[in-house]
Amino acid sequence: MKKKSLIAASLAAALLLLTTACASGDYAATELPVKPAPTTPSPAPTAAPPACRNPLASYAPSGALPSPDALPAGSTMARIKANKRLIAGVSADSLHLGSRNPITGAVEGFDIDMLRAVAQAIFGDPSKVELRVISSPQRIPVLVNNSVDIVARNMTINCVRWEQIAFSAEYYRSGQKVLVQRDSTAKTLDDLPGKTICAPAASTSLEALRRLYPKVIPITADTDTGCLVLFQQGKAYGITGDDTVLAGEAAQDPYAKVLPEKPFSQEPYGLGINKDKKDFVQFVNGVLEEMKADGRWMASYNKWLAPDLGPLSAPPAPVYGR
Repeated sequence: MKKKSLIAASLAAALLLLTTACASGDYAATELPVKPAPTTPSPAPTAAPPACRNPLASYAPSGALPSPDALPAGSTMARIKANKRLIAGVSADSLHLGSRNPITGAVEGFDIDMLRAVAQAIFGDPSKVELRVISSPQRIPVLVNNSVDIVARNMTINCVRWEQIAFSAEYYRSGQKVLVQRDSTAKTLDDLPGKTICAPAASTSLEALRRLYPKVIPITADTDTGCLVLFQQGKAYGITGDDTVLAGEAAQDPYAKVLPEKPFSQEPYGLGINKDKKDFVQFVNGVLEEMKADGRWMASYNKWLAPDLGPLSAPPAPVYGR
């Protein structure tokens, strides 16, 4: 197993180098500063507010989408157009969601397709996106301080996060699972008391791990690849996270598998936006509605996620009323 671990670790190291490369698609992908990945348990998350409305309820679109030449004056969309590109926070190491193509160097995936559709609606050109590579803990801060216009990084919609940012309507429903070495006899996390399990810092996966499985030892990394490296170095017995992410990690490591248990959480994905930009949330929701209606959403799902996660009959329906 030692030789297999060395081979797998080299694969993860190569991927990590790719995620820190400097070229991506039409604009340079910018690496924001990332703290070293801790290998000790991190503090418990902040409790949810005592009263919380339906977290999936977003802002309804206000009529039909305007054309790129008719964006409302003074709107967030008009300001983005004047800036000549949509600035987006993304992952570059989540295979099939947002990851760097080793041949072209472009960051691509299901999440990236959502952003390109928003750029198409604003500019009439899906390439007008500047991708800024961020870690899980950076997703909310870069929206609060307006470093980016939007975040598409497999981010779960929940009440705590609505206190700090706004979300689009749900664009995908994931669920939390566990990845372990292929020769593990475990069937569920209940079979792993005392084992170290990695989850990305500041993630709902880490919160659920602590809450539902107190007998395992949680450790964290700022990125999905960080957890994969800890796993392949033997510092983490397993990894927990969204099934979308774990499917990509298993595809990168031939000595890993995802446990067959059903997902033990629901992870509805939303596009993150600054909470003061309600007009942009409404606009993005209009884009998502068009994508779901004209088949672009399903085409993206079938290209990136269906091969590992299976077919879907329909995209998630939007919920409005905020």
